[in-house]
Amino acid sequence: MSIKVNHVTKRYDQQLALNDVNLDIEKGQIVGLLGPNGAGKSTLMKIITCFIPQTEGTVSVEGFDTIDNPMEVRQRVGYLPEHNPLYLDMYVREYLEFVAGIHHITGNEAKKRIDEMIEKTGLTVEMRKKIGALSKGYRQRVGLAQAMMHNPSVLILDEPTSGLDPNQLVEIRGLITELGKEKTVLLSTHIMQEVEAMCPRIVIINKGVVVANDTIENIKMNVMHRADASIEEAFQVLTMPK
Repeated sequence: MSIKVNHVTKRYDQQLALNDVNLDIEKGQIVGLLGPNGAGKSTLMKIITCFIPQTEGTVSVEGFDTIDNPMEVRQRVGYLPEHNPLYLDMYVREYLEFVAGIHHITGNEAKKRIDEMIEKTGLTVEMRKKIGALSKGYRQRVGLAQAMMHNPSVLILDEPTSGLDPNQLVEIRGLITELGKEKTVLLSTHIMQEVEAMCPRIVIINKGVVVANDTIENIKMNVMHRADASIEEAFQVLTMPK
């Protein structure tokens, strides 16, 4: 199992951000993580990537526990957070060289890897600019490049297509789909068309609880009882305030 989340709960004082979440993701799957704002999506991603610890339960990535072996987990995970943290005064290539150094990738190997990431993420025309001079969409591409720099087996992408124009959306969706053939990808998004385009399976969280975990087709049939329903309709029913 590539990612295993077992009875995970996360509390912030009196606030319950995640409530007994269970999730298994096999290698080579692209799984969409959906939910309203504040549902717990980013909290779950931060726990999987060892940014924050869970209050209860266990999480493992490629067989390594996030509490007992956080460095082993981090070596295997590429993470693009929702608020993409970048050094705006650095040039694109300079920043990627910095990221390669963090992962102890040096010399010709670093140059080869940086060139590959720049090409894959469509940064060639912007690579000599400072990050601060880039559009939001291109900054997102830089974030994707850094997440993939060390060739991780698992990618955790929080709103990866945020700020991209329609043409960029198609390119990045294609890249993520291609990556999903050999890597495990867990991505969050609010764009339903994106989910249907990339994610054979989705997990919907509402108020810290998993309310659906299945293929898009099964969720539509189970919730709406008709094959021609949209995933957006099912999402609205599952996350409707009670």
